[in-house]
Amino acid sequence: MRIVFFGDSITDCGRDREDFKSLGTGYVKILSDKLKPIYPDMDIELINKGVSGDEVCDLLARAQQDVIDLKPDAVVIMIGINNTLHKFKYGKEPDFHKFRADLTELIKKLKKAGMVVIFLEPFLLPAPDKLRMRKVFNEELEIINEVCLKLCDEFVAFDEMFNGVAESIPYTEYSVDGVHPTHRGSRLIADTAIKAIRKHLL
Repeated sequence: MRIVFFGDSITDCGRDREDFKSLGTGYVKILSDKLKPIYPDMDIELINKGVSGDEVCDLLARAQQDVIDLKPDAVVIMIGINNTLHKFKYGKEPDFHKFRADLTELIKKLKKAGMVVIFLEPFLLPAPDKLRMRKVFNEELEIINEVCLKLCDEFVAFDEMFNGVAESIPYTEYSVDGVHPTHRGSRLIADTAIKAIRKHLL
């Protein structure tokens, strides 16, 4: 079974672009190390196609080459945080209509190609410099939830999960900057995502 992981820097996590088998050092690698021992007699291939800085429109633009052409059985997507970050970092105003249209087209395109689509919700933790981003991010999350709950085979709600654990444990245990996960944060993503993936192992 072939599974492609598709997203931004949280998926990318330092993967070697010249090495097709490179999984990076984040949740994809942790998930691989956990999944394969569970199914020792099963041929499971994990491919990391995360690209740091990507927004939803970027995934849509490279969906054919980086996912569909690889003919995977499933695709795991985490995307959306950069659509918020880029407003505050570069002054790029979010276009929520386009965001919804691009996300819908992306998922429908992947579904039409015959693969299982598993969506991992992006998250934002309460780092002081990220608090001002919450309102915009919540607007995105509303769209993501509406579109993905309707179209995807699996949806994992990470924003509520991460902010929930951060009420009793310092958020920096999971992400120093509120966006990029620590090793502990990546483990939480992997441990939760693997449950959704195992439902669809052939």
